[in-house]
Amino acid sequence: MNLVRELREHRAKHFSQGGEDGVIERLLDIVGITNRFYVEVGAGSGDECNTRWLREKGWSGVMLDRDYSNPDLSLYREFVTAENAGDLLAKYNVPAEFDLLSIDIDGNDHWVWRALMARFRPRVVVVEFNAALPLNEAVTMPYDPLFRWAGQYCIGQSLLAAQKLGAENGYSLVYAAPPNAFLALRSLLPADYVDVVATRALDPALALLLRFVPFLARLRDRRWHRDLCKNPWIYV
Repeated sequence: MNLVRELREHRAKHFSQGGEDGVIERLLDIVGITNRFYVEVGAGSGDECNTRWLREKGWSGVMLDRDYSNPDLSLYREFVTAENAGDLLAKYNVPAEFDLLSIDIDGNDHWVWRALMARFRPRVVVVEFNAALPLNEAVTMPYDPLFRWAGQYCIGQSLLAAQKLGAENGYSLVYAAPPNAFLALRSLLPADYVDVVATRALDPALALLLRFVPFLARLRDRRWHRDLCKNPWIYV
């Protein structure tokens, strides 16, 4: 089963930044829906985000953001860290098992997701990765509980780092379109599904572009070897 191509074909933008709405909807159809509950960490104002389409369709959930609050939307202003992430979800009565977790905090995404997996088991995870990092390097920025993104490139995690963390906890990387990686519990995927390497999880259109315009891949790799690799990355 080629989930990458199937999910790519279902890309649709209703309230997300890109085509995440359609990908999420199709992936949830594949793995099955239970309590129609979502959690989004880094939801902004809640207007343009990964869970609004679900909210519009009658789902419930919790959104957390460091700058925005709107209790009418169950959006709460919280600065989420690896230390407080689990307690914050418990504070807002998030069930241990739910359907969708989305994390987009421009920095400590890897560490917050790692912390949450100790206590929560979403069926589908959408987590940000840094497309400026090489696909064959499993790296993440060092954890900094006070970190706030200010436009720098040396942030977040690579796609391979997200895949590895997911695999360690029973998740398969099924699709990736910058800046989001989509993962699902391996046990819920079709029996004929075969895990793919990170490079093959990329959106086919992007993979084709990198293949036939190799300058783009060389440019990314040059930036890594010349500048980004000098930062104190954590290899995972």
